[in-house]
Amino acid sequence: MFVRETITGTVERITFYSAETGYSVLKIKPEGKFPKAVAKDGTLAVTGTLPELGVGERVQFSGQWVEDPRYGTQFRADRAEPIAPNSKEGIIAFLSSGIVKGIGPKTAQKIADHFGDKTIDILDKEPERLKEIPTIKPEVARDLTLAWKSNMGARNALIFLQGYGISAKMANRIFGHYGDRTIKQVQENPYTLADDVFGIGFMRADDISRGMGMAADAPERIRAGLSYALSQLSRDGHTCSPRRNVIAKTSELLKVENTARIEAALSAQLFSGDLIVQPSASGDISDDSIYLPEYFHAEQTAAEKLRAIANADSPIQDAVKKTKWHKFLADLALENNVELTAQQQDAVKYALTHKVSVLTGGPGTGKTTTLRMLITALESLEFEYALACPTGRAAKRMGEATGKPTSTLHRLLGYSPSEGGFEHDEDNPLDADILIVDESSMLDLLLFRDMLNALRPETHLMLVGDVDQLPSVGAGNVLQDVIASGVAYVTRLEVIFRQREDSQIVASAHAINHGEAPRLDNNSSDFYFFAEEDPNLAAELVVDIVKNRLPAKFGVDPLNDVQVIAPMYRGPVGVNGLNEMLQQSLNPHGRSAEKKIGSRIFRVGDKVMQTKNNYDKDVFNGDIGRITGIDFDDQAFEILMDDVYQMYEFQEAEELIHAYCISTHRSQGSEYPVVVMPVLSQHYMMLQRNLLYTAITRAKKLVVLVGSRKAVHIAVQNNKVADRFSNLLPRLRGEF
Repeated sequence: MFVRETITGTVERITFYSAETGYSVLKIKPEGKFPKAVAKDGTLAVTGTLPELGVGERVQFSGQWVEDPRYGTQFRADRAEPIAPNSKEGIIAFLSSGIVKGIGPKTAQKIADHFGDKTIDILDKEPERLKEIPTIKPEVARDLTLAWKSNMGARNALIFLQGYGISAKMANRIFGHYGDRTIKQVQENPYTLADDVFGIGFMRADDISRGMGMAADAPERIRAGLSYALSQLSRDGHTCSPRRNVIAKTSELLKVENTARIEAALSAQLFSGDLIVQPSASGDISDDSIYLPEYFHAEQTAAEKLRAIANADSPIQDAVKKTKWHKFLADLALENNVELTAQQQDAVKYALTHKVSVLTGGPGTGKTTTLRMLITALESLEFEYALACPTGRAAKRMGEATGKPTSTLHRLLGYSPSEGGFEHDEDNPLDADILIVDESSMLDLLLFRDMLNALRPETHLMLVGDVDQLPSVGAGNVLQDVIASGVAYVTRLEVIFRQREDSQIVASAHAINHGEAPRLDNNSSDFYFFAEEDPNLAAELVVDIVKNRLPAKFGVDPLNDVQVIAPMYRGPVGVNGLNEMLQQSLNPHGRSAEKKIGSRIFRVGDKVMQTKNNYDKDVFNGDIGRITGIDFDDQAFEILMDDVYQMYEFQEAEELIHAYCISTHRSQGSEYPVVVMPVLSQHYMMLQRNLLYTAITRAKKLVVLVGSRKAVHIAVQNNKVADRFSNLLPRLRGEF
């Protein structure tokens, strides 16, 4: 149980300090008795992400006691509040501690002799008075004045921010953005933090604001709340939302019942352009679509670009005008020793004759074979093509399936983390005659816009993907909208090729997709169902299947070959609970080194997943790896990701989650030898056909469902995919 405590002491030694992250290891002389923690020299260890402190400084720390497996009892602090020294000796020790460059013991003595016990107060408020000290040269006094203002400005800002519960690491990030304006900026409008500083969301800024005494219905709070409401709606997949929904969502989030105040703030935001409105076709103002500007302009740009591409001529079209398609496609199939269905032939033909095309279909319907034939056709015609996917794992799969170089869209477009943009855009388009994008169901609106910006008008675009899978994690419903728009030539493959006689994975996936329950009789070699309706017992059964039954029957490795996928995060059979149970079972405490960060414990041997693109490390959102070592001296994990060893500082652990069990959305674009999935009535909110279908189609060799038949039937019958508010489709149709 977390017990928060405070201790006070004087800094004796600074064992380690990172200027970048603020992570510190200090030795302090404590005020009070702590016999279990104090070393022979009378000091105790304090660790944590803290503002830069100086030797001799008296500080009050807040945090908790921890037992480090290597270093013993330590105090892990999340807040440090320096206490101004009130004795001459303390003042001299503080000034000469290195907190301000240029002040050593002799200069500190001169300053303390001149100003006495008012030294710290004078230096904070009137540092220019250093020139009054006759024994300090004027030019030295000037340099010290500037240094004090700079160093102590940062320090005071960090202490000020920590006073509102902001961690030192985040405080360093905020000061890095605002500099000397930090305190003034935050006091004037703390909500700018949510817009300006990565990692500070609306809720954190709102806590600061309310702590400063801002009224619940203050205009500044409601204006920020409107943007936050739209941001939350975008996380649910909406690129915009009806006015009435935005008002209701803002009222709910802010707990402000006076909707007239919200209406007034919304009108002001629309007038200023901070938010944008698209009038509804019905003329009812409550149906008007409200946008964050980024999504409004992304929709406009994406629709304009795709329509322009579809209507422009191309060298490929010119080259194939006189092609005798029956012979061309027959020769293509013969050369590659395959047979193409009429649908597959159409897909190849119309990818070359139409500027924009879509190839969709379920598992085993020949999408990859069709792609290989198209690539062969392009090579025979000597046209340049580019292959890409939204994620790294999907790109790796596409490369293996086609035998051709494939990259993520971000890498293909030349994303620059430092610049926050792409190398390839309207001014520097891709040098390709056709771009083929696999796993296009994962394309969200913003990435779609960026991709289209990088295409020349004459470039062909082919989107490949299974439209029946879950939509993108990001906002928008791009693949479905493109298919419905009529802008693209669409081929839907329906003939199933990839299926053994005793196989049920592909058959079950297609049955589910057609609203039919899969066979749950366990008479196949690759599709199994274990009945257990109690969620706690089901969780135990999942662990037993992964750890014992699958390895015993099929010889699979429970960590490398098996992926548990859960519909929800909470509950005994949710992602979080199963991760804890699977970690404890497959990689228990005491077996290997471990490090606790926040509420999570990372151990050598743990299976972990990257949660955002990291271009410095060349790892991407969804990449899965194993922790192979923990370096306590360098404060870092060693992780094997895709056969490459990566070092993650402890502070970078926020990019990682445990991956013994992952959500269905996080499984998109990947394939695993074995998938184990709990499906229970407790998951009723997420029991949807496309979710079950997506999870099952991630498995290459084996599927195991654990739960109740009733829950499986509920999921199969529930084809009511939650609508996503977006106007991309009418824009593609030219209705706006």
